[in-house]
Amino acid sequence: MTTRTRSTAVTLTSLLASCLLLTACQSGGGSTGAAPASASAASSDGASAASSGGASASAVPAGVASKPASSAPLATSRATAAGTPSCAAGALTPSVAHRLEPKPDNTYGVLLNFANSGGKTCVIEGFPTVAIAGQGDPTRNRPLKVTPEGTARSVRLAPGARAYLMLTFHQVLGEADGYCPSGATPSAPPSLVVGAAGGHFQVEMGDGGGNFAECDDVVRTTAFLPTQP
Repeated sequence: MTTRTRSTAVTLTSLLASCLLLTACQSGGGSTGAAPASASAASSDGASAASSGGASASAVPAGVASKPASSAPLATSRATAAGTPSCAAGALTPSVAHRLEPKPDNTYGVLLNFANSGGKTCVIEGFPTVAIAGQGDPTRNRPLKVTPEGTARSVRLAPGARAYLMLTFHQVLGEADGYCPSGATPSAPPSLVVGAAGGHFQVEMGDGGGNFAECDDVVRTTAFLPTQP
């Protein structure tokens, strides 16, 4: 009887221990199962953050950080010109043109300027139009195709001050009437018609430079500049 009682007690004790061990395993297993969910959430958060970071970076164009520095001179130029009226055509007087030495690329430059001959400070800016004056007559002109060079800035002209332009033409090659490398027929007008400030000005070649010999009816031009290029 005593032996059976001890055997029963041992059995109950073993069962109780097994039950406690099983409960502990289930508890540990639950804890272990929570870790992947947490890791998944972290992974999701990380992906969300990466996605947000990628969208933010792509929304900013490349090189945008350098733009304020490059645009500062333009802002200063506009601020300086603020409140100053634009130059009227009647207040501008063009100089004669000066032909420069030919360049290796078979082009040559022509330098000229516009003086503020009025009594008040004014602002001039932008690119001119250029045309060939037919037979020296500014009313019978043939517009040239103008290619702008550089960036336009406001040029503030006190009375007597000058704004400069550089025009670049395709050079006529050869002797006598010459020829154009492109096969076009060259022209040699005695004067140009330069459009600026809403007016049109006839410009002749100075220093005995002769005519404006050109090819292809094209010209490159700077904007008005505060100093001689």
